[in-house]
Amino acid sequence: MPTFVWIIILVVLAAVGFLGGSVYRKKVAEREISSAEDEAKRIINEAIKSAESKKREALVEAKEEIHKSRSEFEREEKMRRTEVQKQERRLQQKEESLDRKTDALEKKSEVLNSKIAAVEAQQAEVALVKKSQLEMLEKISGFTVDEAKAYLISNIKDEVTHEMAMKVKEVEAQYKEEADARAREIITTAIQRCAADHTSEVTVSVVPLPNDEMKGRIIGREGRNIRSIETLTGCDLIIDDTPEAITVSSFDPVRREVARLALEKLIQDGRIHPARIEEMVAKAQKEVNATIKSEGERAVFETNIHGLNPELIRLLGRMHYRTSFGQNVLTHSIEVSHIAGLLASELGVDVTTAKRAGLLHDIGKAIDHEVEGSHVQIGVDIARKYKESEAVIHAIEAHHGDVEPHTAVACLVQAADAISASRPGARRENIENYVKRLEKLEEVSKSFPGISSSYAIQAGREIRIMVKPEVVSEDQMVLLARDIAKKIESELTYPGQIKVHVLRETKVVDYAK
Repeated sequence: MPTFVWIIILVVLAAVGFLGGSVYRKKVAEREISSAEDEAKRIINEAIKSAESKKREALVEAKEEIHKSRSEFEREEKMRRTEVQKQERRLQQKEESLDRKTDALEKKSEVLNSKIAAVEAQQAEVALVKKSQLEMLEKISGFTVDEAKAYLISNIKDEVTHEMAMKVKEVEAQYKEEADARAREIITTAIQRCAADHTSEVTVSVVPLPNDEMKGRIIGREGRNIRSIETLTGCDLIIDDTPEAITVSSFDPVRREVARLALEKLIQDGRIHPARIEEMVAKAQKEVNATIKSEGERAVFETNIHGLNPELIRLLGRMHYRTSFGQNVLTHSIEVSHIAGLLASELGVDVTTAKRAGLLHDIGKAIDHEVEGSHVQIGVDIARKYKESEAVIHAIEAHHGDVEPHTAVACLVQAADAISASRPGARRENIENYVKRLEKLEEVSKSFPGISSSYAIQAGREIRIMVKPEVVSEDQMVLLARDIAKKIESELTYPGQIKVHVLRETKVVDYAK
């Protein structure tokens, strides 16, 4: 066969094969499409069934939730309704009670008004009777009301004065019988059991020198050494003609002690120049601080007081270098603490609080050179700052009478302070102030009428007053002595107590001829 015939045959066969394959693939595809459609319909049907099932479940749950909410709401509504009903019943009961009370009040008001009207009528009647009786008495006696009053007053004046004097004497005798012996016993016991050493310090300290040549070395070239000492210590150095001695002067006893120790160390060392001075002053400051701490701890230990703030203990130690009228303030505070504690134990008062208040009563004096105000107010502020009790704070505030003491502890601390300060030899007083105090005491005594003379004796602890017998009677002496004592208390400041002694003497002179 020719070649082109085979080619045609091959082409025809290829075309037939292609057409056959296409038909086959089409049938296969149709079967797959049909199968996919069936599967899709099945999935859709299942989804519809599942959705319907979930819808039914959701509806059921929703109905249950609605039912549950409705039941809860109904229960709460029922509870609220019950509570409202209770409140309504209570309000109704209160209204009924209020109505009853209002009715009772109205009835009482009516009764009261009727009684008031009756009383007013009786008062008017009494006034008329009184007026008629006064008119009758005036006619009978021949005196007016004012004249009768003056007559009665003049008649009973002497009797009343006598009765007052007798009553005052009776009360004083009764109190003295009951309290004088007991008070003396308590105070004597307290003083005897509180024996303490008392130091006498002044505002200057004297530092001895080995020789007068040392004065020039302390002054230094162009005064540089003495200026350095005064600048570092805050004290004045007085170098005069006193042989082999230098005076250290300062109002602050702690600074004065630092300067004294530093000078003693410099004199012993022999090397005196600004750098060495600074070093010795620092050492002296450390020693003084250590002494302050140990003295404060000693005071706390001696008085057996616990729980004090460390800063309060340091301030107590500073009082070791502080004096008042020549009396060491720390020793005085310890003594006041002991006396207050002994008095408290005798009287059944809180001993711990009394001793604590006695120890801290002058704490303000530790820094009264540095802070403005009285040592009482400074002490109150310090005690309040370090959380002391109100009883202790009040005792500090009242120990000099700045406020009226209203607790037993405050009164005991006031008494113990006076006992310690007035003990013979405890304090020294400037002679000028002493004389002025005695003169003021005599002046106050002479300010009353009927006084012929007055004399302050026993170092101002007693005032002896002579009265004019023709002006002041025996009964009036009792009242006069009390009035003078009250005026002395209000106008003068003094330690302890002052005895007011009023004397009246009548002399009769005649001659036998």
